[in-house]
Amino acid sequence: MKQWWAALALALLWPVALAANVDYLSFATEDEANSTEIFSKASPAVVFVTNKALRRDLFSLNVHEIPRGSGTGFVWDPSGLIVTNFHVIAGAHRLTVTLQDRSEFDAEVIGVAPEKDLAVLRIQNPPAGLITLPLGDSSELSVGRKVLAIGNPFGLDTTLTTGVVSALGREIRAPGNRTIRGVIQTDAAINPGNSGGPLLNSLGQLVGVNTAIYSPSGASAGIGFAIPVNTVREVVPQLISYGRIQRPSLGLELASDRWIRRYRIEGLPVVRVFPGLPADRAGIRGAYRNARGEILLGDIITAVDGKAVRSNDDYLSLIEQHTPGDTITISLRRGDEQRDVSVELSDSD
Repeated sequence: MKQWWAALALALLWPVALAANVDYLSFATEDEANSTEIFSKASPAVVFVTNKALRRDLFSLNVHEIPRGSGTGFVWDPSGLIVTNFHVIAGAHRLTVTLQDRSEFDAEVIGVAPEKDLAVLRIQNPPAGLITLPLGDSSELSVGRKVLAIGNPFGLDTTLTTGVVSALGREIRAPGNRTIRGVIQTDAAINPGNSGGPLLNSLGQLVGVNTAIYSPSGASAGIGFAIPVNTVREVVPQLISYGRIQRPSLGLELASDRWIRRYRIEGLPVVRVFPGLPADRAGIRGAYRNARGEILLGDIITAVDGKAVRSNDDYLSLIEQHTPGDTITISLRRGDEQRDVSVELSDSD
């Protein structure tokens, strides 16, 4: 009986509310109102990125431009800078960016970081008044916090999904087989086409860039991953200024992981040391030929700052934690001798 009276009261009051021009959000829950407000403010900053490639017709031999893939991005700066995933724009002949009002612009690549699966584009002749997203702090996230993903799944523009932070500190593989660490896991539905779109917190702040899903079927299975915004804060300015990540360098070349696995070597053999650079000044030795013309191993790097390295990815991840001018300790094995050397890192250039 109470439910019947409640339904009758709502039916009677609804026309009155409309006539009084009452905000419809007053009938929503607090969480619904929060999601609606965030989407309303953030969606104008979200864009649709189309990757177009050239293909030759097998019969006419004419070359045609065809869509190669698509994804999502978001406005980083009102000057027309767009952030998206590297895998969204990889191999493109031409890129276009579509804004929320469906206006379309050609875009050029400003910088890429395949090892972080990030890229920065610039749209040509951007309109005035582009909306940007406020940046949050991904270190303040905790499991259970509400998050919202905005993107263009399966080409359906400006779609909102909501969920929570499912886990923190995950690791995923980037293009080029590098490991992206500290990744956010969420159950907010992320499908093909969401890649490069923003992950927002309940304050409407950017806390991640949606980049991958775990799914046997190719669709959302409730396990999505986002690159944390604190990583984006570090990488994007470098891509804008230099076109790539500026990592410090020792000035040496290491053997490939495939070669290391093939010969079951523990550590990373130094193939070549470049003259005048930190590794050379520290006395690190690369592979060399003996008097009979045989190629012999020089130094093998076994650890960086006391942390064991078993792959190029391990090595680069440890080096990237430093800046040029820092001094690190490299553990080396030369024959049966084990030693540590201190090396001052230089700029990668």
